[in-house]
Amino acid sequence: MKAVIQRVSRASVMVGGDTVGEIGPGLAVLLGVAEGDTQADAEYLVSKIINLRIFADGEGKFNLSLKDLCRELLVVSQFTLIADTRKGRRPSFVEAAQPEEADRLYNLFIRLCRGEGVQAATGKFGAMMMLEIHNDGPVTIILDSRDRLNPRQ
Repeated sequence: MKAVIQRVSRASVMVGGDTVGEIGPGLAVLLGVAEGDTQADAEYLVSKIINLRIFADGEGKFNLSLKDLCRELLVVSQFTLIADTRKGRRPSFVEAAQPEEADRLYNLFIRLCRGEGVQAATGKFGAMMMLEIHNDGPVTIILDSRDRLNPRQ
């Protein structure tokens, strides 16, 4: 499972011209589910994202998390994060989870966030969406749940 996290001043997602999710200050999360991902991957990323200290404290240092500040999340599914571009010029998506499994894990991810007391707005799984993201900083971080299997020493 991969996530691109952007610290935002505000963000919204539209489907068919209608706003289906929007947040004020917080994090926009683009979430890609890979074949073989499990609940453990979702749990790892939820914990990492909501506790990641990427918000400034009074001294301007990255010492505060989304959870510390009671900020919001906008979570949008994005299978293209699982693209394999090692061969040729057309990305391959064969490593992306099948839609039914990806939808299940995407919704589990959202439930886990909400279970931690985090307000989470969402896009619509599988829909063509338009995102408006006001990146604050900019601060953008890429996470891969498989990194938990090979921690940095």
